[in-house]
Amino acid sequence: MAQSILITGAGSGIGRATARAFLAAGWRVALLGRREAPLRETAGTSEALILPADVTDAAQVQAAFDRIAAEWGRLDVLFNNAGIALKGAPIDEIALDDWQALSDVNIGGMVICARAAFGLMRRQSPQGGRIINNGSISAQAPRPGSAPYTISKHAITGLTKTLALDGRRFDIACGQIDIGNAATEMAMGFTKGTMQANGQMMVEPVMSVDHVASTVLHMASLPLDVNIPFITIMARDMPLIGRG
Repeated sequence: MAQSILITGAGSGIGRATARAFLAAGWRVALLGRREAPLRETAGTSEALILPADVTDAAQVQAAFDRIAAEWGRLDVLFNNAGIALKGAPIDEIALDDWQALSDVNIGGMVICARAAFGLMRRQSPQGGRIINNGSISAQAPRPGSAPYTISKHAITGLTKTLALDGRRFDIACGQIDIGNAATEMAMGFTKGTMQANGQMMVEPVMSVDHVASTVLHMASLPLDVNIPFITIMARDMPLIGRG
């Protein structure tokens, strides 16, 4: 039987590209996102499982995982991908409501989904599975004015490390992909110029999101006794390496 994956934030960007890569590779793919129409657009004519749900709503997320268990009997991989960003600004110019909304999705939503996946993978037979968290290059070095987003991605690094440790006795692996300048709607502003640490605006290169998708597929295809705990994929000439 084909392996199965649930992808959150599957209605656009990295989630959509990754879903289509797994569908092309013959996986059973479940698509989770707040709006059904974009999920169906991602699925196209495939038999992907459409799961409209808000990752910040634990009841909706659990219902989605329950449906996977009912229809497929197991889940092999969670790509914990859903996330949002804010316009760059110094921390005192960022509304607390905006900070909370980002934290609810980028931290709370990923914890809720990881918790549900861990529980299902622990209970299923044969036991085990893999959780892949979408981190960010901001988990390594921040951009100017990115406090909420950068804090959230550092939190995901902590989540990845603890799940990788706690999952060992249940045959659950956990890894993280830190992505730099994939050509999604969220990143296209980089091609017009974005603020650098020295206060100057600079156009940054981007890369095809398909490279992210193929990397996630590689991580997911490893046997469970092998893990890539952290991997960074980025447009070669973006300034990450020089930020320090």
